[in-house]
Amino acid sequence: MEKTALFSRPLPIVILVVAALLLDQAIKVAVETWLPFQQAVPVIPMLALYRTYNYGVAFSMLSGMEGWFIVSMRLVVVAFVIWLWRRTPNDRFFAHLGYAMIIAGALGNLVDRLLFGYVIDYVLFHTATWSFAVFNLADSFITIGAGSIILDELLQMKKRDA
Repeated sequence: MEKTALFSRPLPIVILVVAALLLDQAIKVAVETWLPFQQAVPVIPMLALYRTYNYGVAFSMLSGMEGWFIVSMRLVVVAFVIWLWRRTPNDRFFAHLGYAMIIAGALGNLVDRLLFGYVIDYVLFHTATWSFAVFNLADSFITIGAGSIILDELLQMKKRDA
């Protein structure tokens, strides 16, 4: 008998998405309130808080595009992920968790885009000669979600080969 994964059901996924969205927005309010604009605040070596605004999508790609285009694109992505979630077998825990995380992250950044016209970013990994793109918690949710889906696919491949 097939076991139903927690996030294959609507209520748990809605609760996770809303909780993640509220956490993301609460942190962004704190960042806007207390973090200086475009000034690195060291946390530990190689990690700083650095408030900046992203007018594009990941890594500031498409920053020259109109806001309505980026909002529309995010809505299409959310709709596509919901479609994938509905089509995925109910026993695929990591896939369903990944879809929930991607939806939460996309909605977190979408809220910023709708409210401000940009996304608030604030985490910076760096060395003396290199720095990674500044990102936020919503971006982390998307990355963790994608990793979770990849993990699920690898586990499914292993299960098929066994």
